[in-house]
Amino acid sequence: MSKNTRSKIGRRQFVSTTTAGIVGAGAALGAAQSQSSTAASTSRIQGANDRVRVALIGAGRQGIGVMRNHQRLEDVDVVAVCDVYKPNLDKASGFAPKAERVTDFRRILDDKSINAVILGTPDHWHALQTVMACAAGKDVYVEKPTSVAIAEGRAMVDAARKHQRIVQVGTQQRSALHFQRAVEIVKEGKLGAITSVRCWNVGNAAPEGIGNPPDSDPPADLDWDMWLGPAPKVAFNKNRFGVHPEGFSHFRWFWDYAGGMMTDWGVHLIDIVQWAMNVDAPLAVSAVGGKFHLKDNRETPDTILATYQYPGWVMSYENRVCNGHLINDHDYGIYFYGADGTLFVDREGYRLEPEMRSRKEQPPEMRSFPAQMRSTLDNPTHARNFIDCVKSRKAPICDIEIGHRSSSTAILGNLALRSGASVTWDGKAEKVTNDNRKAADLLTREYRKPWDLKT
Repeated sequence: MSKNTRSKIGRRQFVSTTTAGIVGAGAALGAAQSQSSTAASTSRIQGANDRVRVALIGAGRQGIGVMRNHQRLEDVDVVAVCDVYKPNLDKASGFAPKAERVTDFRRILDDKSINAVILGTPDHWHALQTVMACAAGKDVYVEKPTSVAIAEGRAMVDAARKHQRIVQVGTQQRSALHFQRAVEIVKEGKLGAITSVRCWNVGNAAPEGIGNPPDSDPPADLDWDMWLGPAPKVAFNKNRFGVHPEGFSHFRWFWDYAGGMMTDWGVHLIDIVQWAMNVDAPLAVSAVGGKFHLKDNRETPDTILATYQYPGWVMSYENRVCNGHLINDHDYGIYFYGADGTLFVDREGYRLEPEMRSRKEQPPEMRSFPAQMRSTLDNPTHARNFIDCVKSRKAPICDIEIGHRSSSTAILGNLALRSGASVTWDGKAEKVTNDNRKAADLLTREYRKPWDLKT
């Protein structure tokens, strides 16, 4: 995330939206979100007024932030916190002093009194811990992206369905009223025919980036082997584990653990685009870019431009890390370009503009919406939706199937870049259909023993 993005988010003023509106928007997603119930859950949580016992697994910046959002809900008790790094565990305990302190997440999964878990662990843990939590009878709030490899994400969906679990993905923009209104504008055809959508994140970390610390012994208060988990065994390096002074973990820039800005921030933008355009997956993806200028030891690109082909329209995602020049005064965002109008949306609000080149006045169909709407992104609303669904057994607004599809699209951009060739994609079968063997091989990843992904 760029410096400009961080400062803007820090200044943002959020206002609340009603839970009823959010649940209604979630229900409107239709067949993509199946509903399920289970006797085990209803026996633990008898009614809407009963309290939900929640545990945090992965107490970094994001994990603690999500935990704090749940703590603001009157019917949630955070009863356990888990991390393999003592300073993280200490910080989480400071916010939840009555919660049990745990260093092995399997202890939490074995505790039958715990109803749900928050997974704030690095991306390479998301799939395995979600699958294990579902098998243990826990509902799950898992951070985005859902996985590092696409096949892992499908395993998460399968586990949720098999064990009849509620799994909410942390793409919290879906719970903001202004994003929902923006999606409604697109879905109702207010912009006319849309042939192009543009998404981007820009910033400047050049030329040193995150630096080049040497490999070393891990800190005495870190279980490095457990942090690596299913990822390959490697020597400790501060950048593989380390945290930026402003709290953003550097693991995101290494392929074993994540997918760079494409899956860290791009997935948020892609998620809204696919929701608005009512699609699950692209038909084909191409990407260019690389690590051209940064001198640090990251593996992910400092520059990438991915283009996605959908039926009748295209989407682009751009990230540059070496130049922070804003695009129309924004360092991130989404533009929907329609024949009758243009819609810009980000976390600060949306702006609707008629296409004046071809029309002398605003089309009547655009007048039912305000030209601008300020942010309604209230993070606890996403947590509220999750807890309500834990009780009702209705699908959350970002059910695991939706989160998996959005994450998969972002991952496909990386596969096209890493393979050096375009990818044609069968979204239903989730298979590469052209002769791109390297991309096809990257759909899965091997787990380090003794970890095994089983649904």
